[in-house]
Amino acid sequence: MKAILTSWMGGAEKVGDARIPGPLSNANNCLDTIRAFWPEKEYAGLGTGASVLMICANPYDHDKNDSMLSCFREALPMSGLPVTSIAMCDDRNPRLVEKVSQTDVIILMGGHVPSQNEFFESIALREKLGNFSGLLLAWSAGSMNCADTVYAGPELPGEAVDPNFKRWLSGLGITSLNIFPHFSTLRDEMIDGLRMIEDVTFPDSFTHEILAINDGSYVVIEDGKQTLYGEAYMIRDGKIEKICEDGGSLELE
Repeated sequence: MKAILTSWMGGAEKVGDARIPGPLSNANNCLDTIRAFWPEKEYAGLGTGASVLMICANPYDHDKNDSMLSCFREALPMSGLPVTSIAMCDDRNPRLVEKVSQTDVIILMGGHVPSQNEFFESIALREKLGNFSGLLLAWSAGSMNCADTVYAGPELPGEAVDPNFKRWLSGLGITSLNIFPHFSTLRDEMIDGLRMIEDVTFPDSFTHEILAINDGSYVVIEDGKQTLYGEAYMIRDGKIEKICEDGGSLELE
């Protein structure tokens, strides 16, 4: 398996109440990297391209899932990524996950981390990925849930002060990295009267390192190596350090 874990992938833009397709982001050459890894096979009657399975964050949000599927059906070819088939896995068709080993590309969507984590567990995705040898793409929550132990920092009102909210969950085991996406957008955010970074994330970093990446930054996992591209910060022991610039790369342990 090869994996590309991003903060934001592009492919769909919200305009009013609608989503419209657009090319995937090439910030820090992300799209070029995806193109280099993109598997193309000859499928009888379908031409040459990749079979794609998208897996949602919220299995019950059918409107969002359908609109994202519609966008990516156009966005991938628009980005120079030929597709022979594409489907969305949510609560209407959870058995699609049984075809993971026969799929060329899996895309894990963004959304609410605990909700997606629960869905992944319900369809035994971690076990199914043991037989997957294709390309895995993920953004936001999808990237976060790729960790062995997932950092599910509070996102929704009430979560930061709820003593029963679980911030550490069992994930897909694709990486040891705890990714914090959209960092430049969220670094000054407040939640439940607390500063998201200084009051919430810093204390959580005493037990696990947290990799904060901006939209346009991503991690490539290939042959046991993890390489970071674009601006990113490491949060550990209640402190933050910039470890990579836009246009740069860094091999991670």
